[in-house]
Amino acid sequence: MAYTAENWPITAALLQFPGKNAAGVHINDADASAWVDVFQEVKDAGFANADLTDSWVRPGDLSEARLQEFKAAADHVGIGIPVISAIRSSIIEEANWEANLAYSHRTIDAAAALGCEVVSVGLHQALTAEQQKQLWFWTVQGHTDPVGDTETWNKAVTRLRELGQHAADAGLLLSLEMYEDTYLGTADSSVQLVQDIDLANVGLNPDIGNLIRLHRPIEDWREVVAKTLPYSNYWHVKNYIRDENVARGQYTAIPAPMESGLISYREAFKVALSVGFQGIICTEHYGGDGLSVTASNQEYLRSQVLPKTDGYALGTSQVAQGRQLPLSAATLLNA
Repeated sequence: MAYTAENWPITAALLQFPGKNAAGVHINDADASAWVDVFQEVKDAGFANADLTDSWVRPGDLSEARLQEFKAAADHVGIGIPVISAIRSSIIEEANWEANLAYSHRTIDAAAALGCEVVSVGLHQALTAEQQKQLWFWTVQGHTDPVGDTETWNKAVTRLRELGQHAADAGLLLSLEMYEDTYLGTADSSVQLVQDIDLANVGLNPDIGNLIRLHRPIEDWREVVAKTLPYSNYWHVKNYIRDENVARGQYTAIPAPMESGLISYREAFKVALSVGFQGIICTEHYGGDGLSVTASNQEYLRSQVLPKTDGYALGTSQVAQGRQLPLSAATLLNA
């Protein structure tokens, strides 16, 4: 049975929760009550599920005992944790690829232990010192994967295929997050990477917001949707208001609620359904009260965008689509 607006699994990104507390202790090492507090905030905002963004907790670095405590914290609050998003751990980063690859494998093991459905990874690397000085880090140039470098491309394919096979053995989907200036930085390159990896459980996380926020010329978001959604199995969704003065070479973008930005998600989801997308959705937002904005984004999706009944025409995806039995919105409201 196809997902509907009422039961489509939507997670809250945890970008706004820091990885260290006020005392400088990493959240991995904090008391389990700190995890409960965050999960409760997310649930109180109206979410049945959270995306375990590893800028907060890094499940792949938790011991077996602490991982059990972490699962118990989520269960205590009554919130689902179907996805881990492991960011800035590129498996082709020259200096750290071996450590990043090992961490990615540990993250897959942790996801399986937590009962997750998806692990999302990418090729983006740590923010540069200059990026960290900015209000919005994407306004200055970050790391760039070498264009036309066949050897590096093949390393990406081989290592991501290794992770994909591990995920398949664990019963998980692996999703590749699109991000500027990496081999997942354009629609064509992203699709080619999935095709070269050639595993049914490996697809794209078409985070188009990462691409439209750049202060330079960009691909048309409609073309990115059309090319990538047939190969997508998970989806980080967010939006930006964008202004262009091409004659003067001026480009500006700032975070915006999903219904207010450049991307029409109403249009994008019509395409998604036509090509068989049934993946978990993660609402994101940078700046301000990010959790409240992501909660508004969830409401926008359920009330305005997602199908109200399951009798809609659903196309056939080029990659495997996951399946879970999430807490429904009604269940959450009655909890």
